[in-house]
Amino acid sequence: MPRIAFILLIHCSILFTQAQTLTPFCEQVIALNALIEQAHYSPKPINDSLSKGVYTLFLKTLDPDAEFFLQSDIEKFNLDTYLLDNYLLDKDCSFIDIYFITLEQRIQETKQYITALQEETLDYSGKDTLYFNSQKNQKYFDHTEAAKAYWNKRIRYKIAARVLDEDSLNSNIDFTTLEHKLKTKVIDSQRCILDEMLTQQGGITNFVKESFLNALLQYQDPNSLYFNPSDKVLFENSLSSSEFSFGIHTEKNSDGDIVIAYITPGSAASLHGGFEENDIVQSLSCGNDVLEAYCISNNDILAFTNNANHHTVVFKIKKQDGTIHQIELTKSLTDVVNNKTESFILQGDKTLGYIKIANFYTPTESLNDSGLSKDVAKELFKLLKAQIDGLILDLRFNGGGSMKEATDLASMFIPRGPISVLKYNTGETFTVKNSKKGALFHKPILILVNHYSASAAEYFAAAMQDYHRAILAGTPTHGKASAQIILPLSETKNLGYGKLTVEKFYRITGKSHQTIGLTPDIVLPTLFDNIEIGEQYEPYALQNDSIALHFSHQPLKKIEFSGLIAKSYRRVNSSTYFKKIKKLNQKLVSNYVNKNVAYPLTFKTIHDDITNYFKIWEDFNNLFIKKTETKFNILYPDDTKNHKNTTSFEENTDDILKDIYIEEAYNIMLDYINLVHPN
Repeated sequence: MPRIAFILLIHCSILFTQAQTLTPFCEQVIALNALIEQAHYSPKPINDSLSKGVYTLFLKTLDPDAEFFLQSDIEKFNLDTYLLDNYLLDKDCSFIDIYFITLEQRIQETKQYITALQEETLDYSGKDTLYFNSQKNQKYFDHTEAAKAYWNKRIRYKIAARVLDEDSLNSNIDFTTLEHKLKTKVIDSQRCILDEMLTQQGGITNFVKESFLNALLQYQDPNSLYFNPSDKVLFENSLSSSEFSFGIHTEKNSDGDIVIAYITPGSAASLHGGFEENDIVQSLSCGNDVLEAYCISNNDILAFTNNANHHTVVFKIKKQDGTIHQIELTKSLTDVVNNKTESFILQGDKTLGYIKIANFYTPTESLNDSGLSKDVAKELFKLLKAQIDGLILDLRFNGGGSMKEATDLASMFIPRGPISVLKYNTGETFTVKNSKKGALFHKPILILVNHYSASAAEYFAAAMQDYHRAILAGTPTHGKASAQIILPLSETKNLGYGKLTVEKFYRITGKSHQTIGLTPDIVLPTLFDNIEIGEQYEPYALQNDSIALHFSHQPLKKIEFSGLIAKSYRRVNSSTYFKKIKKLNQKLVSNYVNKNVAYPLTFKTIHDDITNYFKIWEDFNNLFIKKTETKFNILYPDDTKNHKNTTSFEENTDDILKDIYIEEAYNIMLDYINLVHPN
């Protein structure tokens, strides 16, 4: 045998032996590193900078509010600050043990601190002080006595808050009696929360390991994440028009019970008829796999029901009358309620269409399903028959979704030509072009956006703005100009998945909105102004840049905004509602977002603090409860008489009529239509 062949065989044998002795976690780490290097848009080298960055992110995930670890723990952990890169290169994953062992120990100790409080008389005299400082740097406990003191204050605060939930300070109640009654409930509830951490899917060990995998990805950029199989299903379902599910949506109530909050119409649970909202879920079982719904989080329920192997599950539920039922249910293909698009007619001085786009969902389970663009096309057809004068597209709180759906939607409205430019990790670029032969709709369009409009929503809105095809109104958007795909860590083993950023996208001007967001043509004040919302505030966000283009687009005639801006500005400044929003924003930012206050630990001071905070949200919500006369009525675009009395129609009508942003969008469109097409 030639010598070189012999050397290669020996080398392969060594690798095979190493692979055989690797722990599953180490296999995940190695596979994830390889995937990042191969597929990520801008993979970072494995060096001391990576080590420090990953370490910081990892520690922040394990104990985000510095509630468990002692400073002595951190001093031990700090030895890894500049060694993680060496561990990765050496394929040595034993470093992880100290983190989950220590975290479990501190959580168990915290349970003991809290349990001991049951026998103590808690002090609400004001001798102790509560400190709130939103800008305070994270500080770990110097010793166990500091940890005990922290949890003593925290439990007292939670009990006081629960007392105030039960009754107001203005009532003639005996606070000592009520505090004693609720004390056990609060302590048991807090212990349950700690048990959830210890017993979540895979236990605390799995939580720590997945936190490290996530830190590796988050160091690359904030939109890259690790998914276990359940996470992957949940994410894909959130962006799909249909899913295989039971149709049961659960939540955890104030008593710590997992209850059925909603049953999807037409789903397996709905058709069975044995389930009702507020039924308490006691356990789930699939063969030998059983999940007892005691001291667990709602995420554990989601993980169990979305497990691909759990096709048929027995639900043990407790009804409101106390009876126990065991119901066997099999998943069926069900519509994702939030991912259905419906249009409305706003009928006033002008007739406008209105479509709320929650996200850019796409068909995944069935070729017969519709994606967002097809659903909007169907609604547009109805609106055109109703002879609307213009269209409002609402992209507020739209976090994105399918880039293809965003491309297809833009193609319905703009002339033939480029829509965006994609750039890959090789430096190559690809020009995304209009997918239609011609625009389907030619009348004026306004797009509502806010700080939470992101990714595919920004991709679509940017193209519409660059072609002068729409007016953008609202606030600067989130600033995410990158695209991700989900890839398995292994083709042969179940090691989980990486959601990796694989490309950046650019406007057809060559500029990027990465980190800076889109600037609306007309700015509207919101409750979330002056708060650090957006990709620019995320650690390790990709940088903003631009690219050279080898083409030019042909935009439509530029929209003259000066008159529209001036009129909107006058309306907003004279509006009682927008004035209140500005004042509420100032209160929220100064008193809570940038909170820096200390006060004595008494029932009254806690009451005042909590009441003032919720008063801001109460006042904000009240803006959408009563509103002066509106300039339009609302109709369905077809079969109006048949639909007008339905609950769905009434709920949607209510939401639209109470929304001052939709009203201002309507007013802007009136100004624009009268400017372009005066009567």
